[in-house]
Amino acid sequence: MSADAALSRIRDRVVDGKRLDREDGRFLLTEAPLLEVGALAAEARFARLPDRVVTFVIDSNPNYTNVCVTDCQFCAFYRKPGDPEAWTLTVDEVLAKVESAAAQGATTVLLQGGHNPALPLEYYLSIVSETRRRFPRVTPHFFTASEIQTIAGVASLSVGDVLDRLWDAGQRTLPGGGAEVLSERVRKRIAPKKGGPGAWLEVHRQAHHRGFKSTATMMYGHVEDVDDVLDHLDAVRGLQDEHGGFTAFVPWSFKPGNTLLEKWIKHYKGPNAYLRMLAVARLYLDNFHHIQASWFSEGKRAGQIALHFGADDWGGTLFEENVHRAADYVNRIGVDEIVTLIRDAGFTPAQRTTEYEIVRTY
Repeated sequence: MSADAALSRIRDRVVDGKRLDREDGRFLLTEAPLLEVGALAAEARFARLPDRVVTFVIDSNPNYTNVCVTDCQFCAFYRKPGDPEAWTLTVDEVLAKVESAAAQGATTVLLQGGHNPALPLEYYLSIVSETRRRFPRVTPHFFTASEIQTIAGVASLSVGDVLDRLWDAGQRTLPGGGAEVLSERVRKRIAPKKGGPGAWLEVHRQAHHRGFKSTATMMYGHVEDVDDVLDHLDAVRGLQDEHGGFTAFVPWSFKPGNTLLEKWIKHYKGPNAYLRMLAVARLYLDNFHHIQASWFSEGKRAGQIALHFGADDWGGTLFEENVHRAADYVNRIGVDEIVTLIRDAGFTPAQRTTEYEIVRTY
């Protein structure tokens, strides 16, 4: 089948609301012309979300500890226990960061850290409950799946028990970090202590079953191949079929600076790879309402172009961010600039909450 015929077949399936299969995904990722994939993704985006609104959230992404025992090869942020550069914040110090974000108008704080075996369950519960009590307008978007597994292990509880405790403390959403690429081969290569894809998926499955909302992420551009990417997309699409608990899909490229993988991977994937990944995600993940453009990890101009490749969300302000910074990748933005960039790309900016409720349209 020619490339034109294959793309026409895929377009017919998308327009008819039929699910794409791995053969379709492989073609879109490897052979299909980028601009045509982008145009089809934009068509699919407007079929699902007919208006030209592009949302963003006012948020911050602080960390509570850089102590970690998981030794992921892609991470420049963590330090082993006892390292002179290791640190852990007290509950009050974390809450001071939440207060700072709230004072700047943040409605979401995405809090994450290393896998620190010295921290008890009560530490995490106190951060959640005190955030809810002191800053009721801030959504505690805390703790990735692997952190929750660590919490459970330290507390000798099941993942479900930890999620129940977090729910009782007032938490309702989880970030999607720590997925990397949901492939047995990839995770064994770059993050063997995190377990296979099932470890990440099971935390989100149990969270969705309890009523939590979360995001699905993917960090590509390291040791994965096309089949690994398709494994990832199939996994999150399949879990979304179960409970519909994912609010958005958020891909970004691996940054090699100061990581163990830097020896083999010198540069991060450029904007073309990013735009293709976004567009394919919009087409393949037919049960995801929102696809997020990561201006922060790919650059502001790439973020603008991404809005024409199927993305409908700009991400957040990220007043504080340390993980990419540790890999020597720094980007900053404010609300006024977000509004201007979205408008200049031809869309209507709108501030949202963590769960994609519109707060204000500009």
